[in-house]
Amino acid sequence: MAASPSSISLPAELRPADGRFGSGPSKVRPEAVKALEARTLDYMGTSHRRTGVRSVVGRLRAAMTELFGLDDGWEVVLGNGGSTGFWDAAAFSLIERRSQHLTFGEFSEKFSAVTAAAPHLEDPVVITAPYGSHPVPEAADLAEIDVYALTHNETSTGVAMPLTQPQLGPSRRGTTPALVMVDATSAAGAMTWDPRDVDCYYFAPQKAFAADGGLFIALCSPAAVERIERIDVAGRYKPATLDLAIAVRNSRQDQTYNTPALATILLTLETAEWMLDGGGLGWAASRSAASSGAVYGWAAERDFASPFVADEAMRSPVVCTIDFEGVSADDIAAALRANDIVDTEGYRKLGRNQLRIAAFPAIDPADAEALTACIDYIVERL
Repeated sequence: MAASPSSISLPAELRPADGRFGSGPSKVRPEAVKALEARTLDYMGTSHRRTGVRSVVGRLRAAMTELFGLDDGWEVVLGNGGSTGFWDAAAFSLIERRSQHLTFGEFSEKFSAVTAAAPHLEDPVVITAPYGSHPVPEAADLAEIDVYALTHNETSTGVAMPLTQPQLGPSRRGTTPALVMVDATSAAGAMTWDPRDVDCYYFAPQKAFAADGGLFIALCSPAAVERIERIDVAGRYKPATLDLAIAVRNSRQDQTYNTPALATILLTLETAEWMLDGGGLGWAASRSAASSGAVYGWAAERDFASPFVADEAMRSPVVCTIDFEGVSADDIAAALRANDIVDTEGYRKLGRNQLRIAAFPAIDPADAEALTACIDYIVERL
């Protein structure tokens, strides 16, 4: 008789040292929590407009500049609201008239819905690909499109896409190019990219940066900053909390417009500096690649499991979506959770018999390998 998920007890020698594999909120490094605890008296509960907090924000902005290799003129802009809030801010402060969106999952679709609903913008151009793959941008004249909205990694489906400038025709020569905006929430800090191909790379830190949510960090090229300031001067109405011109001015002073979650800022800084100490973005990305490689390699060798994303070139190195056949993925996730291995459930709206396993840099690749052994153990008993 098959065992019930809750009755399966994993041998201690099989279990990962840390059982957190959530795709966001993600595993928070214990060392970062200890660093936060050490700042209880001189940082937590103090004014975000005073030196104690502003010095931490300044360190965070400097760490982001170094980690991502940003050239002079780029600005690290912070604000409250996370990536969801940044979509609204971008609709007010970065898109002049019309945007083109590549949609291939839950989160890329949400940004296109924001711009479609904005009364001051024209309906966006939306290019869609089936879940499990991604589309490519289509070059357009500046009179038609002024923002290309891309997603570096679609968290809901486990699809990653390369970041490349759309190939532009002769009509664009000598004109100010459209901006390339990239939602990088589950990619930033875990996937490499070239700032020459991007104008605004934005994310929230509750995934690869192993922190809490509620904060957005936007890496803005000189062209993106110029666009923000030009729209501001033009007098378009913008709620203050969604006004990126205000966010830019405050970030230059190492602060946010309204009170941020100080714990989130410090946790993000701790992870960014940990990545730099380890060797930088390439080092952090290699940890994710090792973990996801272990998961994909394991799935390819099993007759009951297979990667959801068929094209290896499109498989995310940070969020692994694995389909199951002949066994319930929900039962596997329940058995794992009963053994303190958590947040492996499939994305709720994808509706597949699937596990979704994070492979962010904070996750030890040895723990990812241990997870696959635990799944084998459970499947044998279900």
